[in-house]
Amino acid sequence: MKINVDMEADKVVVEESGEVRTFPMGSPEAFSAIVKAYLRCGWDNKYVYSFTWLGRPIIQLPDDMVRIQEVIYAVKPDVIVEIGIAHGGSLVFSASLCKAIGKGKVVGVDIEIRPHNRKAIEAHEMFPFITMIEGDSIDPETVKKVAQQIGPKDRAIILLDGRHTRAHVRAELEAYSPFVGVGSYIVAMDGIQKDLVGAPRSSPDWATNNPATAALEFVAANPDFVIEDPIIPFNEGTITEKVTYWPSAFVKRIK
Repeated sequence: MKINVDMEADKVVVEESGEVRTFPMGSPEAFSAIVKAYLRCGWDNKYVYSFTWLGRPIIQLPDDMVRIQEVIYAVKPDVIVEIGIAHGGSLVFSASLCKAIGKGKVVGVDIEIRPHNRKAIEAHEMFPFITMIEGDSIDPETVKKVAQQIGPKDRAIILLDGRHTRAHVRAELEAYSPFVGVGSYIVAMDGIQKDLVGAPRSSPDWATNNPATAALEFVAANPDFVIEDPIIPFNEGTITEKVTYWPSAFVKRIK
C-alpha cells in the first residue's frame, strides 16, 4: 500500500493492488489509511514504549487503555486477571480503576517477574489491590493458583498480554475462559502482529501466528463466545474504526 497525504489539497491518495483511490481529508476512509501508516510507523519507532501510568511503564496505545477502562467500568469485575506483567504499568492501571470504582482486585501472571520490577510494583501505592503469580500462564499449577484468587460468584475479566504466539494464546483462551461469566470478556491483545509482517522486530509467520488468529479460532470452536468490540458510549465524530493494537481481541461470553 502507498499513501500520499496532501495537506495543501486536503486529500489522501491510496494506491493498493493496482487501484488508486482519492479521499477527502475529512473522511473515515482517509483516516483509516493514515491510521495504518501511523500504527506501522509507531511500531517501528517503539511509540508504545513512551507511556506510563502513575509512574510505571505501561507499553500500550493510549487509545486501547482509554477503551479498556470503559469495559472495566461497565463490567465492574471482582477480579481482573492480567497475563503478562513486564514493568507493571498495566497492573497499576487496572488497580487504580478498582480503587476508583470501589471494588475489585488485580491478579498479574508472568513466567518471570524481574526483581527490580517486583520491587517497584510492591512499593507502589496501588499494590494493596495487586497479587502477582510467577509461572507459565498455561501451566496447570499456574491456572490453579489464579483460580484460587477467583471466588465462585466473582465476575472476572481476563487480559492476555504475555506470549503472543497463536498456539500459546489459544491455550490461554481455553484455560482461562471458564473464569469469564456471561457479558464479560477475555481479551487477546496485540493481534496487530498480523499487520506488521516485514516490520522491525517482526516475524515472517506473524500473518497467521498471532493472537487475533487464536481468538477467531477459539470462538469458531466455542459457541458460548463471540468476537464483539464493546460499544463506544460516546462518539460525536464520523470515525467508528478503532485505532488499536488489539484487532479481533474482545472475546465475549454470550451464554
